[in-house]
Amino acid sequence: MNNRIVTAALVAAMSLGHAAVSAAQDCSALQKLSLPGASVTGTQAVAAGALSVTGVSAATVAQLKAAVPKLPAFCRVMITAKPGPGSDIRIEVWLPAAGWNGRLQAVGDGGLAGYIPFSLMAEALIGGFATTGTDTGHVGGSADFMPGHPDKLLDFAYRSTHEMAVAAKAVIAAHYGKLPAFSYYNACSGGGRHGITSAQRYPGDFDGIVAGAPSWNQARLDAARIGINLMVNRTPEHHIPASKYPMVHRAVMQACDGLDGVVDGIIENPRACKFDYASLQCKGGDDANCLTAAQVESAKTLTSPFRDSATGRLLLAAHLRPGSELQWATMASPKPLPNSVARVRNFHLKDTKWEFRLENVADDIDYAARLDKGLLASDNFNLKPFFDRGGKLLMWHGWSDPQVPAESSIIYSGNVRSTTGYAADEAMALFMLPGVLHCRGGLGADTFDRMGAITAWVERDQKPARIVAWRTVGDQVVRTHALCPFPQVARYLGSGDTANAENYSCVAATAAAERR
Repeated sequence: MNNRIVTAALVAAMSLGHAAVSAAQDCSALQKLSLPGASVTGTQAVAAGALSVTGVSAATVAQLKAAVPKLPAFCRVMITAKPGPGSDIRIEVWLPAAGWNGRLQAVGDGGLAGYIPFSLMAEALIGGFATTGTDTGHVGGSADFMPGHPDKLLDFAYRSTHEMAVAAKAVIAAHYGKLPAFSYYNACSGGGRHGITSAQRYPGDFDGIVAGAPSWNQARLDAARIGINLMVNRTPEHHIPASKYPMVHRAVMQACDGLDGVVDGIIENPRACKFDYASLQCKGGDDANCLTAAQVESAKTLTSPFRDSATGRLLLAAHLRPGSELQWATMASPKPLPNSVARVRNFHLKDTKWEFRLENVADDIDYAARLDKGLLASDNFNLKPFFDRGGKLLMWHGWSDPQVPAESSIIYSGNVRSTTGYAADEAMALFMLPGVLHCRGGLGADTFDRMGAITAWVERDQKPARIVAWRTVGDQVVRTHALCPFPQVARYLGSGDTANAENYSCVAATAAAERR
C-alpha cells in the first residue's frame, strides 16, 4: 500500500481521537479531518433513500431516480483537493452506516468529465462498498477550463484520480478505524483511461481495476477522428447518407452473422468477417440500395487502419469493425465529434481557433500527439509494478463501439503483454462484448457483474475464464451471452436456446472457424 496513503490514514484516525465504533456512528466528526493537500468542505448523514443532489444534469437525475430509493443510510463526505496552485478537485466519499463490506470502490466519469458520477457511486453503495468519485478538477462537461490553467489539465489527465484514492482511504480509516481491505476502481471510456493511468502512474492506489473501452492514446485518437471525418466528407460524393447505413449493415450481417453458428443479429468475432464493401458498389447511378465508388472508399476508410493518403504511413491503427455500420454517423457525420475538436484545440494544440484542413491531416495528428507529451496518452505499457504488488486489470470493450474503436483495447493489452510477458498473462484479461456499443447499448449483452469478477480475481485468485453478460429491455432480461477472454470467442454448442449463455463455450478463434 502507498506509504503516503497509510500515513494519511493514520494521521486522520488520530486527529479525530475517536474509537472505531464511535467514529463509524458520527459522520459530522469527519468535518475536522486533516487531509494532505485537501480539506473536508462538508459532511452529511443521509437517511436511507433520502439522497438529494443539486447542479447535476437531467441524465444524472433520471439515473438517480431509480437508485435513490434503494440507497442505504450513509455518511456523505465532500472534499476539495488542491495538489497544484490552480487545482480545485471536488471529491465525494460515501460511507455505509451499516453493512460495509470492507472494500472501497472508486468510480470514474467519461468524456470531458466535469461532474461527480453520483449514479455510479449509488450502484457501488447499494453493493455494500464505501465509494468515491471526483469531477476530475473542473465543473461542466466542456474543455473551456483548460486555456491558461495547466494545473487543471494535469488534474484531468491523472492527478484527480490519485487524489481521490488518497482522500477516500484516509476518510475510511478515520471513520471505521481501519483501511479498506481491498480498493477497486471501476469506469468506462475516459474513466477507463483513468483506470489504466492509475495502474501506470500510481500502482499502489488500487488492488483491482475494471477499465471499459479506455480512450488511451487520446491526442492521436482525437486528431485521427477529426482526420477520418474530413476524409469521408472530402467531397459531397464521399459522404455516406445515414439512410444507407441499414442497407450496408444488412449486407454485412448476411455475410457474417452466422460465422459463430448462430444467426442472431450479432457478429461474435468481427475480425473473422472479411466483408468487402466494394460488393455494394452501384452498377449504374447512385440509389438507396448501393454505395457509389466514392462512398465505398469512405466505408473502407472507416473500417481500415487510418493512413496518410499521400505516403501510406500509419496514423492510427485502431479502426471500426464490421457490424458497426448503424453507428457510423459518430465518425462520419458532416461535422467531427465536438469532444474531439474541443480536446485537440484546448488540451493538445492549446489553440482554440485551430482549423483542421484535409491537406494537413497527417501533420496535424502527429503534431497533436507530440504536443500532448504523453499527458493523455496513457501509453506506458510497463504495468509490472502494478502486477508485482498483486494488482489485477480487467479490461472490456464493445466490438461495435463507434467512438473508441474496439481494436484500441486489443492493441493496448497486446503491448502490455509484449512489455511484461508472463506477468500480464497472470494479472490482465480483456473481454470483448459482441454487438455492444460505447460502454453500453446495442443488440449485444452489455451488462455483467464487473465487481464480482474483479473481487473474485483479486481476493481469491480466480481469474475469469468465462463471464456471463446479459441484455435487458425495460426490466426484462432478453438474452444472456458468454464472454470469453480475448482472443477466445464464444461458440454455440449446437443445441438449446441461442439466447442463453449456458449453450456456449469459449474456444480459440481459429477453432471456431474450423468448426463452421
